[in-house]
Amino acid sequence: MEKSINKMGTMPVNKLMLMLGAPMIISMVLQAVYNIVDSAFVSNMQGTGEMALNALTLAFPIQMLMVAVSIGTGVGTNALLSRCLGMGDSKKAARVGGNAMFLAIIIYVLCLIFGIFGVGVYIGTQTTNSQIYDMATDYLRICSVISMGIVFFSIFEKMLQATGLSLYSTVAQITGAVINIILDPIMIYGLFGLPQMGVKGAAYATVIGQIASCIVALVFHLKLNKSIKNGIKYMKPSIKIIGEIYAIGFPAIIAQALMSAMTYGFNIILVRIDEAMVTAYGLFYKIQQFIFFAAFGLRDAITPIISFNHGKGDKERVKDGIKYGMLYTFIIMVIGIALLEIFALPFSAVFGLSGTTQSLCVSAMRIIAVSFIFAGANIAYQGIFQALQSGIESLIISVCRQILFVLPVAWGFSFLAIQSMDNAWLVWLTFPIAEIISAIIGTIFMININKKKVNTLSN
Repeated sequence: MEKSINKMGTMPVNKLMLMLGAPMIISMVLQAVYNIVDSAFVSNMQGTGEMALNALTLAFPIQMLMVAVSIGTGVGTNALLSRCLGMGDSKKAARVGGNAMFLAIIIYVLCLIFGIFGVGVYIGTQTTNSQIYDMATDYLRICSVISMGIVFFSIFEKMLQATGLSLYSTVAQITGAVINIILDPIMIYGLFGLPQMGVKGAAYATVIGQIASCIVALVFHLKLNKSIKNGIKYMKPSIKIIGEIYAIGFPAIIAQALMSAMTYGFNIILVRIDEAMVTAYGLFYKIQQFIFFAAFGLRDAITPIISFNHGKGDKERVKDGIKYGMLYTFIIMVIGIALLEIFALPFSAVFGLSGTTQSLCVSAMRIIAVSFIFAGANIAYQGIFQALQSGIESLIISVCRQILFVLPVAWGFSFLAIQSMDNAWLVWLTFPIAEIISAIIGTIFMININKKKVNTLSN
């Protein structure tokens, strides 16, 4: 175990980032599998496939929000644990882990309450179609009430990653994804004697997969993570430690939560134009997640590496972390652009879409993909800023690229699309505009942070 931790401060940063990043990338991409697999199977339901896909799109922002709060708490836990271990403070590391478990309990209780009382009201703000409403409500209620799997897995995953055990968190993630893929057709279509459950089946398959991932990650954490002590006594809430977790993790929560808010707001704008726009964007967004989540996985490797070495005061390794983090993120996004530009049509053809909806989805892929280079820079900046305790700058980037330069611009373009569907493609231009402006702002922040927090280190 100590060997894994020591690598954070000794292994060449480019190799270390690949070693830690590869499992994290796989793990994050597998998170996208849950949503895209559900969408693929429900979209091919006889007669109601496109409405079912629309329903999952309406539920998606809240699913993202639950993941946002859970993963953001995990990100803060990860960075703080890495810093404590880098400083040799095992006692505080144990308390950080215990407080993270306490926070997971609180998060799950909040999800449970929303699942029981808030789902119907939320879905009702996005649609007046009773069939879509019923399907979306059923799906989201199950995912919220039985959300303990994703909430607790997010904590165990980040604790494993903080000590260099990313491979084991990936194994746990793969376990859940495979179970979800197997159960989806069985429970949606009613195979092997089970009743046909439709979108409810998709929801149950998802939460069962998440619980399986959580159990496997828990076992690995208890068996292998010997550098972090476990016990109820460490779960006693500490305002100081919780504050430190969220000083790092809150920007990550906001960043992810803003994705949820942006998707929710975008759905409302798109439904003014046509329901096909909502369905097309929802599908594109889930396909896009495979690329963005890969970048998020690398970001989650960037953060502990830079944080650990910043805690040690190692300027050169911090600089290498920034350099290689930006480089590898750039490579991921270039690959993503190529995939969507070349395979937009076959990707969309997997889903049972009408001609109009498929055409809108293809145009979204090809236009929005242009923004990926700039989006990659923004994602890398956020990981770097979090590691260097520059949460405000990270938050500003998130607000700019997901709210400030998105919703007003999309709202303006929507008036042209309402006049004629021939203008619908203009709405997709919102994202290149937002990412380019945000990347310029992020670069200015990076220059200032480098001067104040990197160049001032001793070596």
